[in-house]
Amino acid sequence: MIDALPPLREVIRAHGLEARKSLGQNFLLDLNLTAKIARLAGPLAEHVVVEIGPGPGGLTRALLAAGAAHVIAVERDPRCIGALEAVAAAYPGRLTLVEADALAWDPRPLLAGRRARIVANLPYNIGTQLLIGWLRAEPWPPFYDSMTLMFQREVARRIIATPASPEEYGRLAILANWRCETRVVLDLPPAAFTPPPKVSSSVVSLVPRAAPAPCLLTALERVTMAAFAQRRKMLRQSLKSLGPVPALLAAAGLDGSERPETLPIAAFLALANALALQG
Repeated sequence: MIDALPPLREVIRAHGLEARKSLGQNFLLDLNLTAKIARLAGPLAEHVVVEIGPGPGGLTRALLAAGAAHVIAVERDPRCIGALEAVAAAYPGRLTLVEADALAWDPRPLLAGRRARIVANLPYNIGTQLLIGWLRAEPWPPFYDSMTLMFQREVARRIIATPASPEEYGRLAILANWRCETRVVLDLPPAAFTPPPKVSSSVVSLVPRAAPAPCLLTALERVTMAAFAQRRKMLRQSLKSLGPVPALLAAAGLDGSERPETLPIAAFLALANALALQG
């Protein structure tokens, strides 16, 4: 036990918190595992932590027990609020509950200028969408100094992918690794969750780069969208929707015979910068 609160299975029974597929819920009930995830987020004593989808509060409790200065827990499911209020009472003044849809919620007003650490077992159905929103944050460096996030393993592999793994490499990997250093720090089997999902899961660490290579985000997204919409075609074909392709390729130092899945991030940045200059 990490604290004097009841075991999570008792909490779930007491509050009627059967996981709902419609909310992407798969609860992690092993407090040893939640404690390990909290440790993977690094020393927390001086940090505000933002947690999305706390559910019955297993990871929330682990973060507080690990010494997080303050946790802001964002939960959409009103059934979970009673369980989380019990956690707040056990850790007076250190847990703020926000009942909201995380996709529409802006953490910055609550942070009041402080940088946060985002630590979450993300709901499977919105995890990628949330991550992309955080990676698009402006200005950069963003409002967080690290993210420690759980995804389906397939999504995790897409986040950390390089051209050496062309089946997974794509728009998400380019955006994530342009702006952050990424790595998988923990793999978890389906049996670790209640109910067990059909897939394995992985925890990914993302640490924002202080000064990513200069590039206009909107231009990079246009280039990667065009390129990977036809990932098996050569660039001279897939980039046609962007305008004069020969000039774009020449400015980026490419001949157009390359396929997007083989290009390093630097090549996409060069294409995006060339596109931005074309106006």
